[in-house]
Amino acid sequence: DRAENRDKFEKALQEMQIPQPLGKTSTSKEEAIKIANEIGYPVLVRPSYVLGGRAMEIVYTETELAHYMENAVEASPEHPVLVDKYMVGKEVEIDAICDGETVVIPGIMEHIERAGVHSGDSIAVYPPQNISQKEIETLVDYTKRLAKGLNVIGLMNIQYVLFDGNVYVIEVNPRSSRTVPFLSKITDVPMANLATKAILGQKLKDLGYESGLVPNKEGVFVKVPVFSFSKLTKVDISLGPEMKSTGEVMGKDTTLEKALYKGLVAAGRKVPMHGSILFTVADKHKQEAADLAARFHEVGFRIWATEGTAKFFEEKGIPCKIGYKIGEESVNLIDLIQKGKVQYVVNTTTKGKQAERDGFQIRRMSVENGVPCLTSMDTVEAILKVIESMSFKMETM
Repeated sequence: DRAENRDKFEKALQEMQIPQPLGKTSTSKEEAIKIANEIGYPVLVRPSYVLGGRAMEIVYTETELAHYMENAVEASPEHPVLVDKYMVGKEVEIDAICDGETVVIPGIMEHIERAGVHSGDSIAVYPPQNISQKEIETLVDYTKRLAKGLNVIGLMNIQYVLFDGNVYVIEVNPRSSRTVPFLSKITDVPMANLATKAILGQKLKDLGYESGLVPNKEGVFVKVPVFSFSKLTKVDISLGPEMKSTGEVMGKDTTLEKALYKGLVAAGRKVPMHGSILFTVADKHKQEAADLAARFHEVGFRIWATEGTAKFFEEKGIPCKIGYKIGEESVNLIDLIQKGKVQYVVNTTTKGKQAERDGFQIRRMSVENGVPCLTSMDTVEAILKVIESMSFKMETM
């Protein structure tokens, strides 16, 4: 309860001097709006005591928050809603085992997708590839403090976000998580077995384990989620705080790109190495999309985009063809997907009823036609790195 009850958890973190994103508990729509105005948008809203990120959402405006509070949840003193400042940082996940004295940390996993995508839907990488030694030391220190401060006996899972050079705690779960089999297999640390022995009163030191981070294993390992969108026809494939994956696989190799390629293929995902890519993205993602489109062009891909995005790309010197919105010109987005003219679709959610309907249609049409549809720019870049590692650049002499 100390980990799940917001007030008790905040107090515990203050005692342990561990930072967390600004946030408060709300028991009504009016209170939630007041909290959001105080801490600033965007905010992450969710009910207390949830699994799988159910009913969790990132909201950017007061109108969106009011709609969420009226339709997604029933806030009350018995069913409080958490309102937290949303930080667009790198998410990191740690599983640990504690016996009350010794805290064993088998490994640290870095998520490819930024905070805001459910940890079960993120691609996780071990060992972390883009985290400094100072950040690793802070993560280990905070994990030890949390395990002892919350009196954990057995397994625990902690999710952190790295933002502006600082480490913040997002969530602590004093239980086993879906990453335990992944880490156990990589590190040869029998995590479930050790946790059971700790619960039964045995000491980890007597079992041969010291407090701290277990040395990294050789190689790079990735955990890639498996989705069943082709069978779940009414589910929106756009990734967010609610978990949508139905399984996961592992890829291992000497580099991140090779391990990721193996993981993606094992998860049943296509990874075309040439062809065309279609961008239909929200305004806030256009600069990031342009940088990625330029790199896709360098490795020989033809670029398609919606009218506004195509204009933005061309201003940046990226050759681009226009795919018109649904119901417009003959070469519209649905035609491109149905006729196999594009090998990837990059679609990030745009607010507005028509845009949301069009976006859902595009995403569903991609799934139904077997075209990889990517809704996180971080996933796009990860796949692009795989392609770049296996491609030659295309440049005129």
